[in-house]
Amino acid sequence: MTDAQNTAADTTLRASGDSPPDPRPAPVPLLEPREGIPPVVATDEALAEVVAAFAGGTGPVAVDAERASGYRYGQRAYLVQLRREGAGSALIDPVGCPDLSGLGEAIGDAEWVLHAATQDLPCLRDIGMVPTRLFDTELAGRLAGFARVGLGAMVENVLGFALEKGHSAVDWSTRPLPEPWLRYAALDVELLVDLRDALEEELTRQGKLEWARQEFAAIAAAPPPPPRKDPWRRTSGMHKVRRRRQMAVVRELWTARDQVAQRRDVSPGKVLGDAAIVEAALNLPPNSHALAALPGFGHRMGRRQLEQWQSAVDRARALAESELPQPGQPLNGPPPPRAWADKDPAAAARLSAARASVTALAEQLNLPQENLITPDTVRRLCWEPPELPTAESVAEVLAGHGARPWQIEQVTPILTEALQADAD
Repeated sequence: MTDAQNTAADTTLRASGDSPPDPRPAPVPLLEPREGIPPVVATDEALAEVVAAFAGGTGPVAVDAERASGYRYGQRAYLVQLRREGAGSALIDPVGCPDLSGLGEAIGDAEWVLHAATQDLPCLRDIGMVPTRLFDTELAGRLAGFARVGLGAMVENVLGFALEKGHSAVDWSTRPLPEPWLRYAALDVELLVDLRDALEEELTRQGKLEWARQEFAAIAAAPPPPPRKDPWRRTSGMHKVRRRRQMAVVRELWTARDQVAQRRDVSPGKVLGDAAIVEAALNLPPNSHALAALPGFGHRMGRRQLEQWQSAVDRARALAESELPQPGQPLNGPPPPRAWADKDPAAAARLSAARASVTALAEQLNLPQENLITPDTVRRLCWEPPELPTAESVAEVLAGHGARPWQIEQVTPILTEALQADAD
């Protein structure tokens, strides 16, 4: 059709009272469960049926878990969702069935498909489910260069379906779980294997599938992380607390709060907010009356609670100087980059050159810099480079810091060049 004909057609539409076609894309269809919402498995008998069904299924297994972050203490799973060809979908209540090791063994040889695997693997491990190999659709999306890698965005952009929203942050420890929540949970695994297949195809097209496989293998093989040292130092607003006596108040209040939260099985933030802890540390209240006047310790707090928190403050006030915490955590590695220019100008120059090279290469490969090589690895290499920065010596350092073979292959040339330029 010519431009004139197009104009004439538009004029005819307007003259007849009709509207021109809507240029906006058609709405994305909402995903529906193919077999309806499966019943929640909460007994050993029902679990045995699921184990048998999934053991007899074929292909990868979609796995997801729901926690009650912000409501309960810790990160335990309160619902586990699975789907496999030949077995359908299953929703399992880990409160009623706390040991899922039999299920884990039944699907142990299969590839597990998870979205943001590192978030779910700790709580799955706690109930006996540990994969030997996996496919992480979020990480695959990052490596493939997708700008938005949330599950909903990925399913919509790659598969053309919209996932229901609105229940990701609910209290999954609620019993019984409302039907809309169960529907949401079941849909999270409905198309996970389809998404995996589409992403594998895209990674193959980009020549990145082997990179992804190495990343997935590293996640599956990683041991549980060690307990965090001095977790109280991560209190929000801690940067305001500069004196050691004040730090002791944060430590005592944080510890007391953690004990209460664990005993009551509630999120620590629901027991006492981080902001209140910092206020008490900055003001060092001499008694519970003064404590009650601080933000976060208002009129809703009972006398017994106030006395409990004041006791923690008093313990910190009574500590000998030698018992007070040190200003910073012992460094395991290089100092913060902002201090490099003063401590070691040559190292600062190396880091600047290395960062620029990594940024350029990541843009060229269309993936995030932190997935190309972790910033911590770059810092450690630049702070303590090999005496003779050759490709071999740089590659050896990278491998020692846990870089995967594909990462070493990609970044060794540019990092070697950055180190050699400084050496010259």
